[in-house]
Amino acid sequence: MHASFSRSEYRFSLAGLLLAAAMTTAAHADTAPPVTLDRAPFGTMADGQVVERFTMANRHGMRVQVMTYGATITAIDAPDARGHVADVVLGFPTLVGYTRDSAHGGLFFGATVGRVANRIANGTFVLDGQTYHIPRTEGTNALHGGRRGFDKHVWTVENAGTTANGASVTLKLVSPNGDEGFPGTLTTHVTFSLNDSNELSLHYVATTDRPTVVNLTNHSYFNLNGEGSGSIENEMLQVNADSFTPIDAKSVPLGTVAPVAGTALDFRTPHRIGERLRNTDPQMMYPHGYDQNWIVNSQLSPTPVPAAHLWDPASGRVLDVLTTQPGLQVYTSNSLDGRYAGPSGHTYRQTDAVALETQHYPDSPNHPAFPGIELKPGQTYNETTLYRLGVQPVPPHHP
Repeated sequence: MHASFSRSEYRFSLAGLLLAAAMTTAAHADTAPPVTLDRAPFGTMADGQVVERFTMANRHGMRVQVMTYGATITAIDAPDARGHVADVVLGFPTLVGYTRDSAHGGLFFGATVGRVANRIANGTFVLDGQTYHIPRTEGTNALHGGRRGFDKHVWTVENAGTTANGASVTLKLVSPNGDEGFPGTLTTHVTFSLNDSNELSLHYVATTDRPTVVNLTNHSYFNLNGEGSGSIENEMLQVNADSFTPIDAKSVPLGTVAPVAGTALDFRTPHRIGERLRNTDPQMMYPHGYDQNWIVNSQLSPTPVPAAHLWDPASGRVLDVLTTQPGLQVYTSNSLDGRYAGPSGHTYRQTDAVALETQHYPDSPNHPAFPGIELKPGQTYNETTLYRLGVQPVPPHHP
């Protein structure tokens, strides 16, 4: 015997099924993590080490990819004011692109830089009465940790997972005593965290077994109009700094502090990056653009303070950089010379991106008046940088 339903009973039954399905979907949405985390192989090094890549994605279109080689950010996807999503950092589609760059000295695309980021004059410094020599990789300077800095190692995965607040990946590197000439075995952890508010946090922690020096940063190249879109000269930059550390012809700080007022480095109010890029001030001519250290106002704060604000009028994307670090290196990708092409196929050239490197001051070990970067046993190096992405309306004259 077959049951029969009236039309009204059928409509009631169908409505019930739809309601149940909707309730199930809503319940799943309530329990689903705000940020997902995926893990996959990204390639293999020449020595057989497998490099992994992690993908964190939130519910608002932001996606961050981090690989274990160099503890490197390989992509940051973010929506613009019209809802279009694009990658806003420069990089390569495969591991080979990164290792090929490293083989030529490296331009540090998205990498974690250490043991000491930026420049050490003449590759030497004195610590506790002993002189240490670091390989010179930029003329007479040691740059970004020597020949094989932290950017050229495969880091180990310490932890990866999701919580009610987002997703995070913690990578670990043990740099032995004497590595690139630096004293002490340094154990470093970097935690990359993405939340549902479009905030990417980088938390650096390091400890040592004997006195050493440490200064870590991330070297992502930002183009808020999207990777492969060309120059960032029309992007608007504001830097929360009243002063900077002047440099010599080798881009090494003189050891002095100078006001930004009246110089091409005055970004206390927003300016086009390209507005004074070719200024004839020696401070601009030495590095062929921007590549100087700004002294962040409210420096050495235990919680991140505003360091920079970047806005792209064409896309409406906004980037705020907050940090606990005392300095910010603004670098207009002056060394990009057409050797490399990114995922879009666009060949990278000078001013195709801007790096906003939070840091202690360059050459700090050789300038006692600068905030110190010495780390002793029992102490913990602990710094945080926050990248907050958002949008604001596109001006009417932009298509």
